[in-house]
Amino acid sequence: MRIIGGRQRGRIIRFPAVSELRPTPDRVRETLFNWLGQDLTGRRTLDLYCGTGVLSLEALSRGAALAVAVDRSPALIRAVETVAASFGVAGLEAHVADAQAFLTRESRSFDVVFLDPPFGSDPWTWLLPRSMVLLSPGGFVYAEADHELLPPPGAITWRHARAGQVHYHLMRAVAAPMG
Repeated sequence: MRIIGGRQRGRIIRFPAVSELRPTPDRVRETLFNWLGQDLTGRRTLDLYCGTGVLSLEALSRGAALAVAVDRSPALIRAVETVAASFGVAGLEAHVADAQAFLTRESRSFDVVFLDPPFGSDPWTWLLPRSMVLLSPGGFVYAEADHELLPPPGAITWRHARAGQVHYHLMRAVAAPMG
């Protein structure tokens, strides 16, 4: 797997063999970052179920100020930290944690929240609403699933596409009406 854009473009990412790991394919990442814009300078991202950390590493390569990567696998988190250090990128904050527990205690706001839980799990009823709460104004939630997702109340699906078995979505909060 490689970084497809930004300052680290073309760099290879090596990670431990984990049977349930399903990295975001290059084609899907290319579309995602076309939707978000290639330059993420100063942006703050949260990558839940980060796995290989490729979405966090892509964001940092494109100028993100902070990429918070969360996964319950210590081996995967160590690998993400090792790759970031070998690339010489700053701004990675990595946590070995359960996604739901992490979201329960997290209070910072983020410009982009990446969600890529294991296929077959169904955390969406709590995961999408809680992630929307953490968005800064104008922020996005990116979600990958094995089926099309509906946005939670107060949000819209801004973009949706499918590549093979992967449905990927970019959602954002709808501004509350004035007065």
